[in-house]
Amino acid sequence: MPVNRVLAGIAVADVDAALPWYELLFGRPADELPMEGLAEWHVTSGGVVQLVASAERAGRSLLTLDFEDLRRELAAMRDRGLDAGQVDDTTSEKVLIATTTDPEGNAITLVEQR
Repeated sequence: MPVNRVLAGIAVADVDAALPWYELLFGRPADELPMEGLAEWHVTSGGVVQLVASAERAGRSLLTLDFEDLRRELAAMRDRGLDAGQVDDTTSEKVLIATTTDPEGNAITLVEQR
């Protein structure tokens, strides 16, 4: 089964209200606002993170972002005003981990492969 793109959806009650937090997370505005209730960040050649207006599912999404240098990315996020937590180097032998939540309670896990 060849897959062209992977889209990860994050459910929020109000996309416009959630945009500022995600702009801090990604360090830039959304790449596209293709329709009302949807914002997209194109994170790789085949990956897209979408904020999707879905009040009934808001706060229950999970997202994992994999970085080359987790500590550098966390420092950059702090410089932008977003505290994405500290590096956990004890839970996994395979990845370094940091976790944060958006204002609605969606869980964002940030990792670096060891």
